[in-house]
Amino acid sequence: MSAVEVLAGVDIVALRLSEEGALQVLLLRRQREPYAGQWALPGVLVNGRCADASLDAAAARALADKARLQPQYLEQVATVGNGLRDPRGWSLSTCYLALLAPDAEPQDESLRFVDLSRVTAGQQALPFDHTQLVRLAAERLRGKSVYSSLPLYLLAPRFTVTEALTAFQACLGEPVQHTTLRGRLERMKAQGWISDTGEKNYPKMGRPQNLLEHRPQEAEAFIFDRSLLA
Repeated sequence: MSAVEVLAGVDIVALRLSEEGALQVLLLRRQREPYAGQWALPGVLVNGRCADASLDAAAARALADKARLQPQYLEQVATVGNGLRDPRGWSLSTCYLALLAPDAEPQDESLRFVDLSRVTAGQQALPFDHTQLVRLAAERLRGKSVYSSLPLYLLAPRFTVTEALTAFQACLGEPVQHTTLRGRLERMKAQGWISDTGEKNYPKMGRPQNLLEHRPQEAEAFIFDRSLLA
């Protein structure tokens, strides 16, 4: 790379909720140097040879081309850049948080989901500054989950209150009162963001639960009038 060039790209922190109720992050095995063979965040370079109309379009391309997945929610988190993060020279990257449906599955052996906690704790090493990017995205998700409905994008469109509770607790990393969350969901229902389906979910164990349907407005999050942890 020429000394006057700057590498620009987007990197995606794509999360799903496992059956056990843990957040998992999508990793891609790199095919090229630097760090060929290592697990990293999926991403793409952005330059004049790409037809991306915007950074958001580039982020969507990264997920579609590299992971063959469509996010339920996509948000720009931060842009980082320096001469040390990439051994090829000065580079900058715009990090995105993507929330995936719980049934999102890797399409081949070059993709896998690992527990988010392993990455944030440094147990799963990532190249470049991808561990820092994962931590930034996880903190953004936690901060917004305190006062918004963002965790619902980790669920199927139809969900139960218990499933919603699992998603919120996974994003926040601490318990949430069932009655408090139910009250927030009722406010969403009153404003058309959630509707009753009239159907029930019948788990193998336990009582049947009402199925709700998430009806977000323009892929945004509903803002609560006060903290979920208050």
